[in-house]
Amino acid sequence: MPARDTRASCPRRPETPLLRALLLLGVLLALTGCLRGSTSSHAPIHPNPNMDLQPKYKAQAESNFFYDGKTMRPPVPNTVARGELEHDRALLEGRDEEGAFVTESPVAVNAALLARGAERYGIYCLPCHGERGDGRGMLFERAQIQSGNLVGDERIRDLSDGEIFEVITNGKGLMQGYRYPVPAHDRWAIIAHVRSMQRGEP
Repeated sequence: MPARDTRASCPRRPETPLLRALLLLGVLLALTGCLRGSTSSHAPIHPNPNMDLQPKYKAQAESNFFYDGKTMRPPVPNTVARGELEHDRALLEGRDEEGAFVTESPVAVNAALLARGAERYGIYCLPCHGERGDGRGMLFERAQIQSGNLVGDERIRDLSDGEIFEVITNGKGLMQGYRYPVPAHDRWAIIAHVRSMQRGEP
């Protein structure tokens, strides 16, 4: 016996006014997306305001929470970044295993190191110590404050490389420390450049 086609026997569901109203409402809601950018005198509606109102600190901003008033926090003491764990005390501290200052730089001096040292010196040291290292940089020109004469002061010339590294790292007197902005290798490069100026090399 052949199978009976039941599709013809199912009555078609009539469209109701409620269904039409729902479809019309859906179309109207979809069209509201085209109103973006239109001017209005009413305040905007923010169903999720987290993207517009983000409580956060910006770089160099002032903070009323931290004791020093700064939003930018220094690294946690003894923190080591991944891949940067080193144990060379002479390279990182300018001291030998007994804690005494090293007399000479642990970094081999070559043309590339001297060029790097001259570049870093021009950025971090020149404003105070001057182009020739005589301590008459911008600070002297504007405020008549004499910085250390790296070339002519025998006391500075007689310092070991480790002692100069210590001063660059932690600062001394009015000079701030450059532990964070200048990596250890660049500090040794600066020392190499200073030594070359002391020898009168161009």
